[in-house]
Amino acid sequence: MTIEINRRELILTGTLGFAALAIGGPSTAALLTATGFTHNVASGEPGPDSILLWTRYVPSKRVDARLTVELSTTPDFGAVKLGGTAIAKRADDYTARIPVHGLDPGRTYFYRFIAPNGAVSPVGRTRTLPVGPVARFGLGVFSCANMPFGWFNAYGHAATRDDIDLMVHTGDYFYEFKQGYYPDAAKAVTGRQFEPAGEAIRLADYRLRLASYRTDPDLQRLHQMFPMIAQRDDHELANDAWAHGAQNHTPDEGDFETRKRASIKAYNEWLPVSGQTWSSYDIGDLATIFRPETRLTARSEALDMRAAVAGDGDPVEKLKLLRDGPLADAKRTLMGAEQEQWLYDGLAASKKRGAKWQVLTQQVLMGQWKTPPLPPELMQNLRIPPEGAAYLKAIDAATKADVPPDLDSWAGFPAARARLLGAAQAVDADLVVLSGDSHNAWAFDLKEDGKPAGVEFGGQSVTSPGLENYLAVPPAAIAQFIKGASPELKWADTSNRGYMAIELTPDRVTGEWVFVDSVATRSLATKASQKMHVERGIKMFA
Repeated sequence: MTIEINRRELILTGTLGFAALAIGGPSTAALLTATGFTHNVASGEPGPDSILLWTRYVPSKRVDARLTVELSTTPDFGAVKLGGTAIAKRADDYTARIPVHGLDPGRTYFYRFIAPNGAVSPVGRTRTLPVGPVARFGLGVFSCANMPFGWFNAYGHAATRDDIDLMVHTGDYFYEFKQGYYPDAAKAVTGRQFEPAGEAIRLADYRLRLASYRTDPDLQRLHQMFPMIAQRDDHELANDAWAHGAQNHTPDEGDFETRKRASIKAYNEWLPVSGQTWSSYDIGDLATIFRPETRLTARSEALDMRAAVAGDGDPVEKLKLLRDGPLADAKRTLMGAEQEQWLYDGLAASKKRGAKWQVLTQQVLMGQWKTPPLPPELMQNLRIPPEGAAYLKAIDAATKADVPPDLDSWAGFPAARARLLGAAQAVDADLVVLSGDSHNAWAFDLKEDGKPAGVEFGGQSVTSPGLENYLAVPPAAIAQFIKGASPELKWADTSNRGYMAIELTPDRVTGEWVFVDSVATRSLATKASQKMHVERGIKMFA
């Protein structure tokens, strides 16, 4: 069903003046002094009879505000089915959320919040999950939305579709970096400023950064029109974060655990999430969607190739020692023993109840890719600073040492990857992995012990640049260059931004990589997409 709502009216009503973002982001003062329903509405984490509703309401007097919540099966609210009360708490940055139960499965609902002074929020649309036989279910999958790199056209385009039932965000919903760092000032797109100007470190910083991102009209539209399940990756805290540290955290920035708690609190405030670290969602008899947490709960520290090859000595031999020592350590994990067991038990239970597909929506690539030895002409035509060139040289040495090039992904945790894929094989799961993080688009056949274990649809970023930003080589050549050295890799694109549209049916899962025409200007235009599919029981791309 398509709901016709005047786009300009929706944006102005939903942001109370923040639609000025189209010509320049709101200032810190504007973000901190705005009152009323400041950031539209959102919904998330649907069940067959429940949904979580979200808004933000700032009263003129800075006190907690009690909001009335209404749900209806019609957009005019002619018959209010259910209601309730949500509190916009000062302690939660005036965000409010309420889980609503007692709903009908597979049903579209409309909802709104009413303030004590009678002000009414924009009307949101959401949908519960189906039960019983399900013939089709659609997902929209997003990752890596860096505001100054461009417009969130992927969100805007997906929000217009009527063939998607649930949106999924696999992480990097926002970035923690200071203005002018990534991207630098010369590459930042006009009108895509964010607040605060400095790096997000404290609770107030993360709140303000999220407030800034959430003024984006296309992100607001996406949240208003669809439910979402979301999971953090590293940039919601700091680059290359793990359980007890991050590459982008230094001692002068304070205690890491304090920063981690601040980032989690702000995220849980500003997104339509319950705060449950990991969870799963049944799509009738069609699928189980698992939402694990692979970043902040128990992840071991990533190994650093650059540190391993630094100094004197043969870098290839050094990386062989890394390969046979720390990299092979079975104790290295992304999820931790408790969560691993939860996932393995969940895969088994999903198969036992007769679900056709076991879908893993998570942060980082599981497929293994490599590069052949890098040709001299490529090394001489780099668009990256010296530290990046050093990293590419380390990758070249890693290729010769049979070490994966990206140790922050599942490839950097081979024992954990083997355990997960082995668990899927043990119960004959029809495993479909949906991932983000890499900024590029990928299709992998996943194998363990030489046998098929499932497939992976790796999603391109919303705006963050891919490999085309770093190598002075035609993008098609880069993709072929990597594909030729990577047996699991069936297709790749390293130069386009956008999102994935995943269609699940009882016999087939089809993934479409939707490429937006540009992120330099705000537009819903797209270019030719790529589609691939897997048949149930085959566990490899057709």
